[in-house]
Amino acid sequence: MLEGGDIYTGRVVHKRLRPKQHALSYGVFYLMLDLDRIDELAAKLKLFSRNRFNVFSFFDRDHGPGDGTPALDIARNCLRETGRAYEGRSISLLTYPRVFGYVFNPLSVFYVYAPDGALETVIYEVSNTFGERKSYVVPAGVEAGAGAGVFAQSCTKSMFVSPFANDRGGYGFRVTDPGEGALVAVLLRDTDGPLIKTHFRGDRQDLNDRSLAGLIWRYPMLTIKVIAAIHLEAAKLWLKGIPLSQRHVSPRYSIAHADGVVER
Repeated sequence: MLEGGDIYTGRVVHKRLRPKQHALSYGVFYLMLDLDRIDELAAKLKLFSRNRFNVFSFFDRDHGPGDGTPALDIARNCLRETGRAYEGRSISLLTYPRVFGYVFNPLSVFYVYAPDGALETVIYEVSNTFGERKSYVVPAGVEAGAGAGVFAQSCTKSMFVSPFANDRGGYGFRVTDPGEGALVAVLLRDTDGPLIKTHFRGDRQDLNDRSLAGLIWRYPMLTIKVIAAIHLEAAKLWLKGIPLSQRHVSPRYSIAHADGVVER
């Protein structure tokens, strides 16, 4: 087992609730990377690199403002800009890697840990297909129930993501602190109530060259499949007669502070 990263394999499930129901489910994998140790991890692996081409790779410019700022600094800047503590914090990132040089990440999650190891802040980095990206910075809050291990938050939606959802509404998040399993769930609400439910649930695997080689066969061209699925499902929604929403333009990259920890 290599320290500095893990693999989570599982399924993404996406359900649209109205005006017509629509659902999809497909197998995916994510990497969970300790942002202090990416270079150390890359040095030990043949199939994974940082900021250079490989079968699997992590590029800093795929996150935040897209200018190559190190991912650790991106997360720290999000914390600084929103008045959250960042000194002495360890930060890990759950994200799709580039596969043969390509990636599109609809959602990446930064987990910020306090000096005592407790999950303190979660940064949900949302990207749309128009080249815009927003980081929603929220306090982790408290676990839902004794031993449940699920943290819940909410925030106002402030970036256009889908042409089939308007620019008004909010997100409800449910997330676990990844261990042997990982859960990231998002509920999108608009002015009429719940609209879209999405979640990823996966199981941990060791991150090493053998497991990476296995991913090539289990999930061939994963990241191309992600962007292809987005457009294919959009075409299906259009054919079902779901109306298009007016797009509003957002900054190429922005940060939103949300104190919307869900009350227990």
